[in-house]
Amino acid sequence: MDDPTPAEAQASNPFSLVPIEITISVGKARPLVRDLLRLKRDSVLTLDRRVEDPVELYVGDKLIARGELTETGDDANGTLAVRLTEVVDLQNGL
Repeated sequence: MDDPTPAEAQASNPFSLVPIEITISVGKARPLVRDLLRLKRDSVLTLDRRVEDPVELYVGDKLIARGELTETGDDANGTLAVRLTEVVDLQNGL
């Protein structure tokens, strides 16, 4: 018997329909504790990345992809989204 294709294997796996949370990391801030204690509404934290730098996508602490921030949606406000530029091979699990 032939091995199932990846699509067939996913369709037969009951876990393939379970939602999963992905965290998007756009950068890190490293303020001093004294500066952290002074934070208030409208404070600005400078990140270690620029707007055009890639973002990283994680499931738990496992890096699964990289991408670029983009806007999507038909309304005037738009919705923030990520266009994937690199994806880790997830066939062997997370």
